This record gives sequence, C-alpha cells and structure tokens, in this order.
Amino acid sequence: MKLEYKIKENDKFNSVNDVLSNHFNISSRLHTKLVTNKMVCLNGNVCDTRNSVSIGDIVKINFDYEEDSTNIVPTKMDLDIVFEDEWLLVVNKPARIAIHPSILHYEDSLCNGVKFYFDSIGLKKKIRPVNRLDKNTSGLVVFAKCEYIQECLIQQMQSNDFIKEYVAIATGCFENNKGTIDLPISRKDGSIIERCISETGQKAITHYEVLQEFENYSLVKCTLETGRTHQIRVHMASIRSSSFR
Repeated sequence: MKLEYKIKENDKFNSVNDVLSNHFNISSRLHTKLVTNKMVCLNGNVCDTRNSVSIGDIVKINFDYEEDSTNIVPTKMDLDIVFEDEWLLVVNKPARIAIHPSILHYEDSLCNGVKFYFDSIGLKKKIRPVNRLDKNTSGLVVFAKCEYIQECLIQQMQSNDFIKEYVAIATGCFENNKGTIDLPISRKDGSIIERCISETGQKAITHYEVLQEFENYSLVKCTLETGRTHQIRVHMASIRSSSFR
C-alpha cells in the first residue's frame, strides 16, 4: 500500500510536510505514525518531512507497517466478500451478526471473521470497519486495510460523497412516494439502546422513496445523510400518523 507524488512546476509545496498534509490530506496523527515507522521517502530515501522539495522530486509514502490487532480474536467464518483490493475489503454482512466484538459477541462478530481472514493473507493491520449496521440488518460493510483509506472514507462521509442506501419494510402505505425526514434523534431516557425524536438530539436526515406497496406494507429505499443509531426505525415511526394513509 503505497502512494507517491512528483512535484510539478506550478506546485506551491515548500516541504515534504506540505505534500503530506495538503496533497494527500494526511492527519497529524497518521503523519506521526508514518514518521515514527520511517515510511516517508524523498527520491527513494527515508527523509525528515521538514525537508524542502523541488520540481521533479518524488515523495513516496508506504503504509505497509505492521499494526497490533491481538485485541480481536480470530474466528473462521464464510465471509461473503463482494470486493477487495489492496486498500479495501467489502463484506456482505448477513442479518443476526454483530459487526464489533462485545461481551455478548466476543468471538462471533464480523470483525472476528475479518481478523481471521487478514491473518490468513498475512495482513498485519487493525480491523477498521468504516460503516456500521445493526446486528439484525444485512448489507455491505466496508473495511479499510489501513488508517489512510479509513481517513479518506470518513472525509467522504462528512461531505456526503459516501452514499448510504438501505431497503426497509415499513408497516402501512405512504401518502407520498418520496419525502425527506429531518428530525433530531437522541437516546431515550432510561435506556442505553432505544432512540427517539428529541429537540435536543443530534441532527438526522433520511430521504425515502417507496419502491413497492403491498396490502399493509411498503418496501422503501432510504438514503441517509447522517448515521444515527436506529435512524431509519425512529424516523419511520415518527411520521407514522402524519404521512401514512
């Protein structure tokens, strides 16, 4: 996993640091790790990132340093891998499996399965799921194979370039086939799991489109601008009385 950049005539970079922060948008935290592991080179030589750069210089970054992931138990699973390259692993998660290990799912979460897979291909990296799905929700989960691509994808989420679409079944039929729900969500008093609509909650936006109607159910595509816990369920329930016929 390597990146490189050749300094061009019109570039305004004064140092290797400028290339890392302004061209590759590398965070200060990752920057420190790269320097500590001697993974930044200028014209083929490990360098001090404060070094100046000139036209034609080549800055190369290597992300192949090893990371400790022994906090996750490797568990053999039949992973449904739908895409993989040197930067990403995309897994189709079935329902009834948690993404993250926990007290209740210490060895049987999706991260446990990915840890086993990474071990089998000799990838010594932390397990980094970029997006989250509830235990009972099926769908694609993106795992970043290094911290840099994780940062890139998080930036895409923040700018809404990373689009999250879900298909859900809602009880009842909608008055309008398309709409947007913009209602804040917070944790319900007295519960560590349940969520509810609250004026003091976090901003949450869901766009929905009815794909098909049945006798008393609707198949709905939901596109999320935000990723609050139980967002689709809470938003669908919140418009039950006003937007259903």
